[in-house]
Amino acid sequence: MSFPLASIAVYSSVVFGVFSNTQRLLSQLRHGDPACEPTLADVTLASMVAGFISVGIGTPVDLVKIRLQMQTQPYIEGNVKLKPTVPEFPLYRGPIHCFRTVLQKEGIAGIYRGVGAMLLRDVPGYCLYFIPYTFFCGWITPEGCISPSPSSIWLAGGIAGAISWGTATPMDVVKSRLQADGVYLNKYKGTLDCILQSYQNEGLKVFFRGITVNTVRGFPMSSAMFLGYELSLKAMKRGQTETNP
Repeated sequence: MSFPLASIAVYSSVVFGVFSNTQRLLSQLRHGDPACEPTLADVTLASMVAGFISVGIGTPVDLVKIRLQMQTQPYIEGNVKLKPTVPEFPLYRGPIHCFRTVLQKEGIAGIYRGVGAMLLRDVPGYCLYFIPYTFFCGWITPEGCISPSPSSIWLAGGIAGAISWGTATPMDVVKSRLQADGVYLNKYKGTLDCILQSYQNEGLKVFFRGITVNTVRGFPMSSAMFLGYELSLKAMKRGQTETNP
């Protein structure tokens, strides 16, 4: 847990920062005012940019997390055709050792294993994250209110998170399989090969494993994320106003 916990603040800051600043830039270019209400096209494009940028940080973080988690699972010989030598002790001693080992043995390509699947997960995933949030936030907020209430932000953020994580599950399964691959043997040649092998061996249902957990987890996680983001922005804006009346 240490590596994801240490990196989540940076990761979330980058995602929300890129999304917010891209929206402001598009509003400035289209309307000459960065504070202008963004259009659906602006929100969509900003979401896609945020998803694309997030992959650069998120792929190594997820790789280390999955490698550390999967090495604690028992090795099942029936799941693979080859019979590699499996060490009796954990291959990685911790997140830093895992990152360094993968980088030394596999290079940058190893650190970014599964990046294609992650792009297919995060680019549309963030569109289905920020667009529903913007829609539900506006729908829940009563007319005449300048900004949504904390309860509206919490509810809209939770719904958006549940939608995003639920729909992202198929590519999340593929991404996780690719990143877990390569410790004892290389089973998949790439994203498409992973999809085909998974479908041929386990059927369509394999891509929806964990969808309930992802959807349920997405609600409180995203509620807290959006609420913290919006309240932080309000606090900083209030501080700027008081400093520069």
